Amino acid sequence: MKLIVAIIQDQDYRNLGDALRDKNFRSTRISSTGGFLSTGNSTLLIGVEDEQVDTVIDLIKNHCHARTQLMNATPTIGGLVGAIPNYPVEVVVGGAIIFVLDTEKINLTRLQEECAE
Repeated sequence: MKLIVAIIQDQDYRNLGDALRDKNFRSTRISSTGGFLSTGNSTLLIGVEDEQVDTVIDLIKNHCHARTQLMNATPTIGGLVGAIPNYPVEVVVGGAIIFVLDTEKINLTRLQEECAE
């Protein structure tokens, strides 16, 4: 078994989530924030059998695209932040960061008492 951890941009989640569900892959979405641009990301946890890893990675590659975005750069002079006004810089964002981890066991546990209430 493998645990795939995929960090993607929020705007790619809907299409990827639909594609994963269409192929009967379950995933857990965790909201996260990137450290460089401080924008919203989605971190997906996807448990799969070893032979399914390439299929899931292909789905991620096909639904998570790189794009350009403008961000405000803050120049510094001699350690003085803000001495010069911010200016826009075009950066490439998107795509996905994918980790594939060995996993001994994945359990889906539901308590019957909670479901009945």
